[in-house]
Amino acid sequence: PESTKPIVVNKLKSLGADVTIHGKNWNAADELARKRVAEDAEAEYVSPYDHELLWTGHSTVVDEIVQQLPGVGNTPAMIIASVGGGGLICGILEGLDRHGMTSAVVAAETEGAASFGKSFVSGKKIRLDSIDSIATSLGALEITDVALDRARAHQEKGGTVKAAMCSDAEVIEACVRFAEECRILVEPACGAALAALYSDRLRKDVLEGLGDGPIVVEVCGGSGVNTDLLSLWKKEYLEK
Repeated sequence: PESTKPIVVNKLKSLGADVTIHGKNWNAADELARKRVAEDAEAEYVSPYDHELLWTGHSTVVDEIVQQLPGVGNTPAMIIASVGGGGLICGILEGLDRHGMTSAVVAAETEGAASFGKSFVSGKKIRLDSIDSIATSLGALEITDVALDRARAHQEKGGTVKAAMCSDAEVIEACVRFAEECRILVEPACGAALAALYSDRLRKDVLEGLGDGPIVVEVCGGSGVNTDLLSLWKKEYLEK
């Protein structure tokens, strides 16, 4: 879509890809992609988030958590992850179910791209009118139905699912603080998960009622950021 950062487009082109930029959001670009696939017998459509193979692939994150966490049961008290179309959160919930774990799950996103949060809180699927957020990688107008179904199923089994919706400023602050503290650059889409803990406003609600055990934050997404962009975002959102 037109919201794709030039740094991402240039990286795709450097790999030999023929990049078409179309539409104001991901859904518009997705419609064109599906149309082209339908017109080309040799083409295949690959969803970035709405397919069971992707969910199962993402679910192995939980396998790694179980293997790497110390302590009895190797069970995290909470897993926090950014959510866009819902692929990663579907995988995390699948992995927890496979291991019989009821760890709390926090789905983090920006207020301007909160397709999961608004749907989850209202109890029905909501399609956003537009994406209004710096975190363009979270820019799906609607969440996959499976994410909502699995979130409800996790709750029915005794788990907790929370939606953390942060501002763009909170996202950028999280990206900046993470870079300063951990020397790792992440893009705003990942900053949503980090903001769930870095933000004083969100942290209290996220941690309320949490039992003992480690908190795991899924840190992902660095293709759409560099030091110049992070500096620019810092000036725009934090130094007004």
